[in-house]
Amino acid sequence: MQGWNDLGLGAFELRYVRDIQKREVDFLVVRNDEPWFLVEVKASETRLSPALLHYHAVLGCPHAFQVVMQLDHVDADCFAEARPVAVPAQTFLSQLP
Repeated sequence: MQGWNDLGLGAFELRYVRDIQKREVDFLVVRNDEPWFLVEVKASETRLSPALLHYHAVLGCPHAFQVVMQLDHVDADCFAEARPVAVPAQTFLSQLP
C-alpha cells in the first residue's frame, strides 16, 4: 500500500474486517477513503466464502476476490468483474498496480 501511496496512485489503506457474528474477510483495500476491494485467501476452496459475499454487499466494494493458492494462472482480468469471483493467486497478484 505504501508503494501505491508513494507513486501517487491514491491514498491506500489495508484493513481486516470482522463483525460480532465472527464473519471475517482477510483483507479490505481502501482507496481514497472508499472500500475498493475485498480479498479472502484460501488454499484450494473455490466456493465463495459467505463472509466475502456478505461484506461485498454491505460495503459496496467494486471488487471482491477469493484468492485461491492452488489454482493455475489464467489469462483474465480479474478486475473486470463487478461480482465476487474466485481467482488464482498468481493471476490476482500479477494484476496489482
